[in-house]
Amino acid sequence: MRDQKITRRRLLASGSAAATATLAGCAGRFGDFGGSGDEDTGDSQQATESDIGVSDAAATVGMVYALGGLDDRSFNDAANRGIQRARLDDGVEYTNHEPNSVAGFAEVQAELASSTNPPYDLICCIGFLQAEGLSETAPEYTDQQFMIVDSVVEADNVASYVFREHEGSFQAGNLAGLLTTRDIDLGAGSTNPDETTVGFVGGLDQPLIHKFEAGFRAGVEYANTDVDVLTEYLGNFDDVQGARDIAAGMYDDGADIVYHAAGGAGVGIFQAAQASGRYAIGVDSDQSRSNPRYADVVLASMVKRVNVAVYDAATATVTDSLPAGEVVSLGLDSDGVGVVYGTSLEPAIPDDVREALSTSREQVAAGDIDVPTERSNTGGA
Repeated sequence: MRDQKITRRRLLASGSAAATATLAGCAGRFGDFGGSGDEDTGDSQQATESDIGVSDAAATVGMVYALGGLDDRSFNDAANRGIQRARLDDGVEYTNHEPNSVAGFAEVQAELASSTNPPYDLICCIGFLQAEGLSETAPEYTDQQFMIVDSVVEADNVASYVFREHEGSFQAGNLAGLLTTRDIDLGAGSTNPDETTVGFVGGLDQPLIHKFEAGFRAGVEYANTDVDVLTEYLGNFDDVQGARDIAAGMYDDGADIVYHAAGGAGVGIFQAAQASGRYAIGVDSDQSRSNPRYADVVLASMVKRVNVAVYDAATATVTDSLPAGEVVSLGLDSDGVGVVYGTSLEPAIPDDVREALSTSREQVAAGDIDVPTERSNTGGA
C-alpha cells in the first residue's frame, strides 16, 4: 500500500540516515542504479540514499534478472527496457542484479527485501527459475512487494505475470509452415521448397519451453500437415556454440527455417543460418533489431513483451495498484505475445501469408483455435 511504502521509507531513512548497505553475494550487489543495463563489474559497492536519490524516486525497484544476465539481446534485455521506460515515464529508480546460479536467486531476493538503503518498493524476479526461491523469500518478507515473470508464486505479496507463449509460437509455426513450401530468396538466406522441413531449438528441456515447442508444432501443422519439424534441446540458455551446432545440423538435414526459444544462445542459430544460407525466427524481442548483424536471416520474431509486464508492475507500484496475490496472463488478445516480421526480410513475406497470419491471430485470440500447451509424445528432444 502507498501509506505503508511511505512509512517504511521514512522510518528507514530516519533510523539509518548515516548508514550504508552493501548487498553481497553471487550477484546481490548494487548494479548501476537507474543505469543503462551495462554488465556488473563484479565489485561490491556501497551506496547511501543521498548517493542514489531514493528520496526523490516515485518508487524504487530491484531488478533480479534470469540466468545469462543483461546483454542477451532477448529476454533479460526486454525486461530492462521495461524498467528503463518506467524510469523515464514515472520517475522510478532501480538497481540491476544478475545472479549466476539458481541457488543465488533466493539469496539476492532476500538481500533486496531486507535492504534499508535503499528500501525497495518492488522486487522484480525475471524468469521461471526464480519461483522456488521466491516461494521461500516472499513469506519471510510479507511487507515487501514482488513480481515474477513466467511463473506463479501463490503469495499475497507477489504479482505473477505469465505469458501464453504457445499462442505466439503458433503464429511462428504457421509462418514457418507456410514459407517452407515457398521459394523465398532474400538477404543471406533462401528456402528449398522441395524439403518442407523446419526446426525448433529449445533451451532447457522443461514445461515452459515445451509450450513454445507445442505451439510451434501446432502452427506448422495448421499451415501444412506434410511439413516435418526437427526438435532439439540445448540444456541451457547461454551456449552459443552449442546452439549453432544444433541448428547447423538441422539445416544440413533439410530445415530452411529454425525457430528458437534458447535465450542468449539463440545467436548461435542466427550464425548457423548465415553460414548455411537459411533462415531463422527469433524470440522474446524483435531480434532483427536487437541483433542487426543477423537481420539478413531473421525472417520474424515471436515477441514476448516482458517489457510490458515489468513496466506495468513498476507503474502499478507507483499508484499502489500492483496486482499482488493475482496472476496476470498475457496472450495474443492483449498483445502480450505476437509475431513481428524482420526489419530487412519483411518484403519476403507474401501478401497471402500475411493475410493467413492475420486470420489465425484473430482466431486464436477469439478462442476459435485451441493451441496446445504440451508437446505431443512424438515431439521430443
